Amino acid sequence: MSAIKDGDMKMRVILVEDEETTMAAPAPMPSTKCCEYTLDGSVDIKGHPAVKGKSGGWLAGGLILVNQGLATLAFFGVNVNLVLFLTRVLGQSNGDAANNVSKWTGTVYMFSLIGAFLSDSFWGRYKTCAIFQAIFVLGLALLSVSSRLYLIRPEGCGMEQAPCGEHSGKELGIFYIALYMIAFGNGGYQPNIATFGADQFDEEDPAEAHSKVSFFSYFYLALNLGSLFSNTFLSYLEDEGRWALGFWASTAAAATALLLFLSGTLRYRYFQPGGNPIGRVCQVAFAACRNWKAGASAGVVVTLYEDDEKADAGGRKLLHTQGFSFLDRAAHVDADTKLGARDPWKLCTVTQVEEVKSILRLLPIWLCTILYSVVFTQMASLFVVQGAAMRRTTPFAGFSVPPSSMSAFDILAVATTIFLYRRAICPFLARLTGRPAGPTELQRMGLGLVVGALAMATAGTVEHFRKAGATTAMSSDLHIMWQVPQYALIGVSEVMMYVGQLEFFNGQMPDGLKSFGSALCMMSMSLGNYFSDVIVSAVTRVTTTRGRPGWIPGDLNQGHLDRFYFLLAMLAVADFAVYLVCASRYGSGKVDGRSSDDEEEEGTAGQVASPGGERMA
Repeated sequence: MSAIKDGDMKMRVILVEDEETTMAAPAPMPSTKCCEYTLDGSVDIKGHPAVKGKSGGWLAGGLILVNQGLATLAFFGVNVNLVLFLTRVLGQSNGDAANNVSKWTGTVYMFSLIGAFLSDSFWGRYKTCAIFQAIFVLGLALLSVSSRLYLIRPEGCGMEQAPCGEHSGKELGIFYIALYMIAFGNGGYQPNIATFGADQFDEEDPAEAHSKVSFFSYFYLALNLGSLFSNTFLSYLEDEGRWALGFWASTAAAATALLLFLSGTLRYRYFQPGGNPIGRVCQVAFAACRNWKAGASAGVVVTLYEDDEKADAGGRKLLHTQGFSFLDRAAHVDADTKLGARDPWKLCTVTQVEEVKSILRLLPIWLCTILYSVVFTQMASLFVVQGAAMRRTTPFAGFSVPPSSMSAFDILAVATTIFLYRRAICPFLARLTGRPAGPTELQRMGLGLVVGALAMATAGTVEHFRKAGATTAMSSDLHIMWQVPQYALIGVSEVMMYVGQLEFFNGQMPDGLKSFGSALCMMSMSLGNYFSDVIVSAVTRVTTTRGRPGWIPGDLNQGHLDRFYFLLAMLAVADFAVYLVCASRYGSGKVDGRSSDDEEEEGTAGQVASPGGERMA
């Protein structure tokens, strides 16, 4: 047993361990074998402790990076030109098409919660990734077939000057089934593949821990390089009306990605699923409410329960922390408590309580990232509509720049930023600030918000001059290359925000909720897309009164898209102000297993004693 002093609450907290569990705990692995196996609890395909050098590392991580690149190529082969497919092939208006793209993209990320739940609770990350990738491939194949047989009619339609004819409800139904199969497959796969890739590096090993941090940057780089092909070659094919060919190319890429993923089965490191995280959260809430009188008075000695077994199928225990003290009552032990017959709905472990605290601490930060995703999603919708209304001719005879291909400049900015940040900027800032890792994840996320606001201001300025150079309906003398700065700024901002967010949420989430942490990142994108739909609809409704065309009409020369961009810039600045407050108040949890020296240096409130230890005042 061990004690923790809580100065703020003016009471003493005692951690009590189940002695029966302690006696039954397996003997530790001999120290001579410590360096042969991973120390983070990962296992191989047979369930044996993972052996270093024969599992994980950059060989397994490299397979996952290539898999992510190909899967992203396949996804963006649909996503990047979807707004044009809806307008040219299905005959939707610009506003309806932009909103439908936002809803679909938001649904992709919403499905990430399902994938994370199945991964953390039942299937594990490997099985979840494999199943959802198979659904993704089937959805792409159905989209390719339905587009070729039912939607591209008459033959040769789907180009800017050749819209397609009407479609029946059955044909549209098949299209939307395929589209949302793609959303379901990709959404369930995405939060798990990033975490599964990080699982290939043992964070208890200093060298592999450094590689794990680098993996997230390279993962995001692979994601963007994969979409580069979609945003250039596939975008050109689809802009020329060869939609079915573009969709089949996406299907082939997704199928190849799945085969590559399966080829690394014997090399991967695995973590066993830790049980239903929703159930564990509900148990803490129920037990805390049931024990609401525990420790309510100042000066009372509160005894908290901790199991000596590793939490959540090999996960590490978490130390007690201050804050959200009401939840501590879920682990309250009184004189009548029988530890051997513990009911988890009446008594929870400290680790279980700290899992819930970790989620609650992350929520304010997570909420602040949603508005950034509103900014980011404009690149796949209104940026494309804006580009279509600009001069797109080139010195090359007969070649016109596809509006959606401009996102290639976003990808180039991402690749350049990651390279410069890892190779030049981070080492320089590390020397300047004295932190070996350079700026923290929270600092980078804040910078992403600022650069995102600057991107919207730049887009508004470009739109102002585009409209000033308008010639005829839906055209302007301003060349589309003036969009490059706004795409580049979005690229810089997303590296700061999304890479930082992936690292931050993965690092702050307990072992049993890693996939859920990645799903939270996806959820911020999802809600950002839905919130974008709400903002666009509200602005359209307000600005189209009394017969006015509104800010975002079918003919942009009659509207004020620049004002909409400036509105988003102001909202992003306000969001950054709120983020500063939330980030300054954030405090993380503590993982068990550190030395007492480390605990003293970090100023922790206390520590868990070894089995059989005495109570300390």
